[in-house]
Amino acid sequence: MTKAEIVSNICDEIGMDKLDVQTTVEKFMLEIKSSLEKGNNVYLRGFGSFIIKKRAEKIGRNISKNTAIKIPPHNVPAFKPSKTFVKSVKSKVPI
Repeated sequence: MTKAEIVSNICDEIGMDKLDVQTTVEKFMLEIKSSLEKGNNVYLRGFGSFIIKKRAEKIGRNISKNTAIKIPPHNVPAFKPSKTFVKSVKSKVPI
Protein backbone atom coordinates (compact mmCIF):
# COMPACT_ATOMS: atom_id res chain seq x y z
CA MET A 1 0.00 0.00 0.00
CA THR A 2 1.32 3.44 -0.89
CA LYS A 3 0.82 6.80 0.81
CA ALA A 4 -1.57 7.82 -1.96
CA GLU A 5 -3.67 4.70 -1.36
CA ILE A 6 -3.78 5.43 2.37
CA VAL A 7 -4.96 8.99 1.68
CA SER A 8 -7.56 7.73 -0.79
CA ASN A 9 -8.90 5.12 1.66
CA ILE A 10 -9.21 7.69 4.45
CA CYS A 11 -11.00 10.12 2.10
CA ASP A 12 -13.46 7.42 1.02
CA GLU A 13 -14.15 6.30 4.59
CA ILE A 14 -14.61 9.63 6.39
CA GLY A 15 -15.52 11.93 3.51
CA MET A 16 -12.82 14.57 4.06
CA ASP A 17 -11.19 16.55 1.28
CA LYS A 18 -8.24 14.69 -0.26
CA LEU A 19 -5.88 17.66 0.18
CA ASP A 20 -6.72 17.95 3.90
CA VAL A 21 -6.10 14.25 4.48
CA GLN A 22 -2.84 14.32 2.51
CA THR A 23 -1.63 17.33 4.54
CA THR A 24 -2.53 15.55 7.79
CA VAL A 25 -0.73 12.33 6.80
CA GLU A 26 2.34 14.28 5.66
CA LYS A 27 2.42 16.27 8.92
CA PHE A 28 2.02 13.09 10.98
CA MET A 29 5.02 11.48 9.28
CA LEU A 30 7.04 14.70 9.59
CA GLU A 31 6.33 14.87 13.34
CA ILE A 32 7.51 11.28 13.83
CA LYS A 33 10.65 11.95 11.79
CA SER A 34 11.50 15.19 13.61
CA SER A 35 10.92 13.58 17.02
CA LEU A 36 13.30 10.73 16.17
CA GLU A 37 15.88 13.20 14.81
CA LYS A 38 15.80 14.94 18.21
CA GLY A 39 16.43 11.61 19.95
CA ASN A 40 12.88 11.12 21.23
CA ASN A 41 10.92 7.91 20.73
CA VAL A 42 7.26 8.01 19.62
CA TYR A 43 4.76 5.73 21.38
CA LEU A 44 1.32 5.07 19.83
CA ARG A 45 -0.76 2.96 22.24
CA GLY A 46 -2.31 -0.06 20.52
CA PHE A 47 -0.25 0.46 17.36
CA GLY A 48 3.46 0.45 18.19
CA SER A 49 6.54 2.52 18.86
CA PHE A 50 8.96 4.33 16.59
CA ILE A 51 12.27 4.00 18.41
CA ILE A 52 15.93 4.73 17.95
CA LYS A 53 18.21 1.69 18.03
CA LYS A 54 21.87 2.09 18.78
CA ARG A 55 24.25 0.07 16.63
CA ALA A 56 27.63 -0.75 18.12
CA GLU A 57 30.93 -0.26 16.34
CA LYS A 58 31.88 -3.23 14.18
CA ILE A 59 34.26 -4.38 11.50
CA GLY A 60 32.84 -4.84 8.01
CA ARG A 61 34.39 -6.21 4.85
CA ASN A 62 34.82 -4.59 1.45
CA ILE A 63 34.55 -7.75 -0.64
CA SER A 64 35.74 -6.19 -3.90
CA LYS A 65 39.00 -4.90 -2.36
CA ASN A 66 39.24 -7.62 0.31
CA THR A 67 39.83 -5.09 3.09
CA ALA A 68 38.41 -4.57 6.55
CA ILE A 69 36.35 -1.44 7.20
CA LYS A 70 35.63 0.01 10.62
CA ILE A 71 31.94 0.94 10.90
CA PRO A 72 31.46 3.51 13.67
CA PRO A 73 28.62 3.32 16.20
CA HIS A 74 25.43 4.89 14.89
CA ASN A 75 21.68 5.18 15.47
CA VAL A 76 18.95 3.83 13.21
CA PRO A 77 15.17 4.33 13.34
CA ALA A 78 13.04 1.25 13.95
CA PHE A 79 9.38 0.34 14.42
CA LYS A 80 8.25 -2.05 17.14
CA PRO A 81 4.60 -3.10 16.78
CA SER A 82 2.43 -3.44 19.88
CA LYS A 83 1.39 -6.88 21.12
CA THR A 84 -2.21 -6.32 20.00
CA PHE A 85 -1.00 -5.27 16.53
CA VAL A 86 1.15 -8.41 16.19
CA LYS A 87 -1.68 -10.63 17.44
CA SER A 88 -4.13 -9.09 14.97
CA VAL A 89 -1.80 -9.57 12.00
CA LYS A 90 -0.98 -13.15 13.01
CA SER A 91 -4.65 -14.09 13.25
CA LYS A 92 -5.84 -12.41 10.05
CA VAL A 93 -3.07 -12.82 7.46
CA PRO A 94 -3.17 -16.23 5.75
CA ILE A 95 -0.02 -18.30 5.55
